Amino acid sequence: MAATAKNKNIGIVIAGLLLGILMASMDNTIVATAMGNIVGELGGLDKFVWVTSAYMVAEMAGMPIFGKLSDMYGRKKFFVFGIIIFMIGSALCGTATSIEELALYRALQGIGAGAMVPTSFTIMFDAVPLESRGKLGGLFGAVFGMSSIFGPLLGAYITDHIAWEWVFYINLPLGLISVCMIAFFYKESLEHSKQPIDWIGAVTLIGSVVALMFALELGGKTYAWDSFEIIGMFAACAVLLAIFLFVETKAKEPIISYSLFKNRLYSTSILVSFFSGAAFIVASVYIPIFIQGVLGGTATNSGLVLLPMMLGSVVTATMGGALMTKMPYRNVMVATLILLVIGSVLVTTLSPESSRLQVTLYMVLLGLGIGASFSVLSNAAIHGVSIRQRGTASSTLNFIRSLGMTVGITVFGIMQSNDFTNKLSDAFGGGASGAPSFGDPRELLAPEKRAEMPADVLDKIVDALSSSITFTFALAIVPAALALLVSFFMGRSKLDPTAEADGDYAHAGGH
Repeated sequence: MAATAKNKNIGIVIAGLLLGILMASMDNTIVATAMGNIVGELGGLDKFVWVTSAYMVAEMAGMPIFGKLSDMYGRKKFFVFGIIIFMIGSALCGTATSIEELALYRALQGIGAGAMVPTSFTIMFDAVPLESRGKLGGLFGAVFGMSSIFGPLLGAYITDHIAWEWVFYINLPLGLISVCMIAFFYKESLEHSKQPIDWIGAVTLIGSVVALMFALELGGKTYAWDSFEIIGMFAACAVLLAIFLFVETKAKEPIISYSLFKNRLYSTSILVSFFSGAAFIVASVYIPIFIQGVLGGTATNSGLVLLPMMLGSVVTATMGGALMTKMPYRNVMVATLILLVIGSVLVTTLSPESSRLQVTLYMVLLGLGIGASFSVLSNAAIHGVSIRQRGTASSTLNFIRSLGMTVGITVFGIMQSNDFTNKLSDAFGGGASGAPSFGDPRELLAPEKRAEMPADVLDKIVDALSSSITFTFALAIVPAALALLVSFFMGRSKLDPTAEADGDYAHAGGH
C-alpha cells in the first residue's frame, strides 16, 4: 500500500476530499438553475452559454495537466491550490456586473476544479489500503451521482429565497473547511522528483479543446455550420490535436503517457467512461425538460424527478465498489451497462400520455446503469499503474468522461433542436407561422405561459417537443451500446486486497 495508508486522520482527509469533489461537480448544475435570474439581471442572453462552457473548457483542459504535475510535485499542494483558485473564482463570480465578466470568472473556477477533481481521486488511492479502495470508490462515485441531482434543487432554492450571488458564495465556507481538512491532516510522505514540464503539449491540448468547444457552441447559432469561422475552428482543433499527439511521443515527461494505453484495462476503462458519460448526460438534461415541457410539471418537479436516478446511481456506485474485490471489473460493468442500455431504450417510448410512474421506473434503471462507472472505472484506470503515474491515469479518465458528456450533450442537443424546429414547422403548416415565437422550451412551456396558449396550439407544441426528445433518447442508445460493447474487452482483472505493496499490485493484473 501507499506510504500514507497509515495516516491516523484518514477519515478527516476523505471527508475533505469528498467535500471538494461535491463542490466542483455540483457547481455547474447549481448555476444552470440560476441562469434565468442571472441573465435577467446582467443581460447577455446571446452569451449565457459561455458561463457554463468557460467552466467546462478550463476544467477539462486543466485535468490532464494538473494530474501530471501532481505526479511530479505532490498531490497535496495541487489539491490545495485547486480549492483556493476555485474559491477566488467563486468570490469573483458573485461580484460580476456583466455576463462577460461572469464567464471569465467561471473559467478561473474551472481551472481550480481541473486541479482539484483528479487530484482528490489520486490522494484517495494513495492514502488508503487496497481493501478499503472499493468501498471508498463507491462513496466517491455516489457523491458524483448526488451532485447531479441536488445541484439543481439547491440552486433553485438559493435563487428563489436568497440571491443568485449566493450560488457562488456558498463555495467559500465549504472550500475553507475542505482546504483545512487536507492542509492540516493529510501527511504526504511520497517523494517526488522534479521533472521537465511538457509546455508545448499543455498549450496544444488546451488550444485543441478550446477550439472544439467554440466550434460546437457557436455552430448553428452565431455562425452557420458551413461558415468559414466554424470550419476554421474545427480545422484548428484537428491541427492542434495532431501536434499534441506528435509532441507527446517526443516529450521526456508527456502529459498523457502512451505507455498507459498499452494496458488493456486502462484503455477500455477510458472508452467506457467516454461513451457512458455521453449517454448519461442526455437523460440528465432531457428528462427534466420532458417533465416540465411535455407533462406540464413545474421547475421543482422536473428537478425532483431525477431523484430516482440519483438513488439508483448511488446504489450501484456503492455496490460496484464492494463487488470489484470479489469479481472482475468487467463483470460489474457489463451487468450495470446492460441496465443502462435497457433504460435508454425504454425512455424512447415516453409520450405525452406517459405516467409519472413510468418515468420514475425508467429513471431508476438509468441510475442503476450508470452508478458503477463512477466507482469501478476510477479504480480500474489505476489498476497496475505505478504510484508515480496514478495522477496522470486518474486525470485522463476524468478528462475523457467530461469530454464525452460535453460533446454528447452538444451534439445531441443540436439534433434535438433541429428535430423540434422541423416538427413545429410541419405541425403549423410548413412555416411555423401559427406557432408563438419560442426559444428555450423550458421557458416556453412554463405553467403560466402554457395557460395563455390556445389548447390546439399547446397540443401541437407538446407533441413536437415530446417526439424530438424521444428521438434524442433513441440517438443516445448508440453511446450506451458502445459502452457495453467495450466493457466486454476489459479482461479478468479485479481489485486485489491481498497485494500489500504497490510493486505487487502493479503486477496483479490489467492484461
